[in-house]
Amino acid sequence: MRLKSGIWVSAFLRRCMVEGIFGAVVKRGAEEAGAVYVVVDHLDGTCHLFGPAPGPSHDDEGERRWALELMPPSGPLDVRDVLERRKRFDPDIWIVEVEDRRGTAGLAVSS
Repeated sequence: MRLKSGIWVSAFLRRCMVEGIFGAVVKRGAEEAGAVYVVVDHLDGTCHLFGPAPGPSHDDEGERRWALELMPPSGPLDVRDVLERRKRFDPDIWIVEVEDRRGTAGLAVSS
């Protein structure tokens, strides 16, 4: 079953909170089906940026599929530039930022 973007973001942030990972919505998008971008800040000047994977947005089990848009040593300015381009193309995107020194906040790239 596919979750609406707003519900997925809420559930993701709640899971992060339970795991001791701080997160926040930076930009609210379309509640029903806005594309979700997740910035994972490692608090050392490097970031991961996950966005929707090309093709189907969900796998056979209904999980969101992710593409790695930027990976360390990318910094906050690199992430901002990519997200500004995405917002110009699609103003309904969600931007969520989490702080995870250990990794990718549980997100994995789809194959």
